[in-house]
Amino acid sequence: MEVKARAPGKIILAGEHAVVHGSTAVAAAIDLYTYVTLRLPLQSDENNDRLTIQLKDLSLEFSWSVSRLKEVFPSVSSNSSPSTPASCSGEALKSIAVLVEEQNIPEEKIWLTSGISTFLWLYTNILGFSPATVIITTELPYGSGLGSSAAFCVALSAALIASSISDKTRSDGWTCLDETNLELLNKWAFEGEKIIHGKPSGIDNTVSAYGNMIKFCSGEITRLHSNMPLRMLITNTKVGRNTKALVSGVSERTVRHPDAMKSVFSAVDSISKELASIIQSKDEISVAEKEESIKELMEINQGLLQSMGVSHSSIDTVIRTTLKHKLTSKLTGAGGGGCVLTLLPTGTVVDKVVEELESIGFQCFTASIGGSGAEICF
Repeated sequence: MEVKARAPGKIILAGEHAVVHGSTAVAAAIDLYTYVTLRLPLQSDENNDRLTIQLKDLSLEFSWSVSRLKEVFPSVSSNSSPSTPASCSGEALKSIAVLVEEQNIPEEKIWLTSGISTFLWLYTNILGFSPATVIITTELPYGSGLGSSAAFCVALSAALIASSISDKTRSDGWTCLDETNLELLNKWAFEGEKIIHGKPSGIDNTVSAYGNMIKFCSGEITRLHSNMPLRMLITNTKVGRNTKALVSGVSERTVRHPDAMKSVFSAVDSISKELASIIQSKDEISVAEKEESIKELMEINQGLLQSMGVSHSSIDTVIRTTLKHKLTSKLTGAGGGGCVLTLLPTGTVVDKVVEELESIGFQCFTASIGGSGAEICF
């Protein structure tokens, strides 16, 4: 039996960093996906005693015998329930670490450790010790702030949950899961994100699971519905960044200048709320007018992010380059490198700006904003 699932990456349209200090943030799904194919062998198959994960984009494969998994996880089959998402305890994480270490992950790919650990936790808790081959491919660059880890957790959870759905009617294309299973896979994906990131906000996995857009403030997530088409050019500067250090830097600046930074965060909050209002608006305002308003809000938001100290020379280069083509850009996510968003008003031809950005060494994607969330295919 084969089940396929896919889940989108995400961008932060407005509110990054300020959200940590109580402001509103707006995030959206993008039509760049991570794909998971789950192959469960027939009883007669020769390879029906192993759990294997293949990371196609990295040409890597890791595999464990079912007997080895049972040996290391003696309590999983009796204690776990697919319908009750569970957090990975420190003790369980130590057991998983033993299984991961046995795989001798190459030193330069050691960052994969947390992802492989997440895979083992989600798989054994949702499907138990069933042998299978799980194949992962992605259109998302790793570690660039586009939610690649959340898309992995969501797509994997979707495939695992879908495999136990009794009605597996073959379909020609991708289909959404029902609301109950969406809620369940989102909770499981959040548990996976906790293994990878420690204390995630839940924004990334929620956007990936449900798609479209969300508004997030003080731990409360509100799903939004976009009433306008929105396209962005996403430029990956390929500059790695330390998210924790950038967040700390903003907090330290807030301690030194509390009143000024309070005003900055308040302004960001207003931008996010206005942006959400424009995107959801059903008023008879033309798309061009809405795009002009979004362009201005992005410009103001970028200025405020610079005042927080989270921009970078690579981001400034992207902003200057796109401005030459009369396009507006802002960083998305942690900053300090990572990715930059450029609004593409209706009818924009991107060839020349993409050519210029790629000649500098950046990587470019064009994406539709606010599309579908997790989907499955039998």
